[in-house]
Amino acid sequence: MDSVLDLLTQQTVKSTHALFNGSTNSKAEGTAQAQKIGVSTRYRAEYLASRELPHGMLTQEQQQQQQQSTLEGRCAKGTGWAIWEAFKVKIKEAEETDARLAQVDSLPPPPGQQIVRKRAYEPVRPTWHAPWKLMRVISGHIGWVRALAVEPGNKWFASGSVDRTIKIWDLASGTLKLTLTGHISPVRGLVVSARHPYLFSCGEDKQVKCWDLETNKVVRQYNGHLSGIYSMALHPTLDLLVTGGRDSVARVWDMRTRRQVHLLSGHTSTVSALQCQEADPQIISGSMDSTVKLWDLAAGKSMATLTHHKKSVRALALHPTEFGFLSGSSDNIKQWRGTNSIVNTLSVNHDGVVFSGADNGSMRFWDWKSAYCFQETETVAQPGSLDSEAGIFCSTFDRTGFRLITGEADKTIKIWKEDDEATEESHPVDFKPSLTRRRY
Repeated sequence: MDSVLDLLTQQTVKSTHALFNGSTNSKAEGTAQAQKIGVSTRYRAEYLASRELPHGMLTQEQQQQQQQSTLEGRCAKGTGWAIWEAFKVKIKEAEETDARLAQVDSLPPPPGQQIVRKRAYEPVRPTWHAPWKLMRVISGHIGWVRALAVEPGNKWFASGSVDRTIKIWDLASGTLKLTLTGHISPVRGLVVSARHPYLFSCGEDKQVKCWDLETNKVVRQYNGHLSGIYSMALHPTLDLLVTGGRDSVARVWDMRTRRQVHLLSGHTSTVSALQCQEADPQIISGSMDSTVKLWDLAAGKSMATLTHHKKSVRALALHPTEFGFLSGSSDNIKQWRGTNSIVNTLSVNHDGVVFSGADNGSMRFWDWKSAYCFQETETVAQPGSLDSEAGIFCSTFDRTGFRLITGEADKTIKIWKEDDEATEESHPVDFKPSLTRRRY
């Protein structure tokens, strides 16, 4: 019985093998045919759509063929085959040239080469400005003059000094009107409110004082800084005061309640310059960590950090009408080069005149739009002062922009004005633009 079952099983296996597998050669042929069908299917799926040219290219090619046939017909009729053969040679040469250029364009650009072509640099022609000259020297402080502020009515200005006093001067005559005492360390910042009869001062004694100009007394003090205060600014529309100093933070104070609204932290060194404006960023701070930060006043956080400087940022200046600002450092003035000393102060007036004062007493006047330095001079030191005291620490234009006030290391305040007798013929613009754009 077992032998019969074995025989039937063998016959069934042979029949199944013959039916489904066949011979070895037929199996190999079936595999090759299956691979060929698979490749053909993938080819059709991927490249069938590209066998025919797009409608636009097909139309253009038909137009070229029609023009060529028309030209061949004209040449066959009367102009002669010699001209047509020469024309075909020129066409062939042009096609070969286009093919070579296409091969060159398809090659990858060498390392460091830009693919996009730069636009031609067209330098801005500077506006003519009259040179500035010394008008008056005011003496009265017995220490370096570190802060200046002009009142909104343009009748007087205040100066703060290392001698710990604040003096009020008549702007027209230069005479002393008042001396305010209260700080126990050098005064480093002054600002006069345009909407209130208040004068704000700060100094290295960590104190921020609010002076009532009607009674000439301190009515408020803002306490919170952990070290000396080097800069301050008032918001133009809100009752907010911003101060910054050696504790590497800027503090926003409510002018009325004396409460701290925001603590703007992010700098890693002394906050040496502050500016406020109505539009965002409403607060701009410059620090000795060589950065400039733009702050969102509503959130109390930094919007952006500008890291273009390589050294300490000691001065900031806002343009009176345009939406822009300057930052000054010992390496350069962004965005204008030209200084080789520490820039302590920057000021801008409505006519687009930019003033920069440096630690070595050098003064430069620039054109705002073109970054052209139209005057370079040095301050006049007071007789009897040392050479090391020829430094400019602070500056400001008056409300008209026609007078410039500087506070200097020789303990004097100097007032400068434009030369009324200067003309474009006597002081021409020596503008020699370079062919390449400066990279900052």
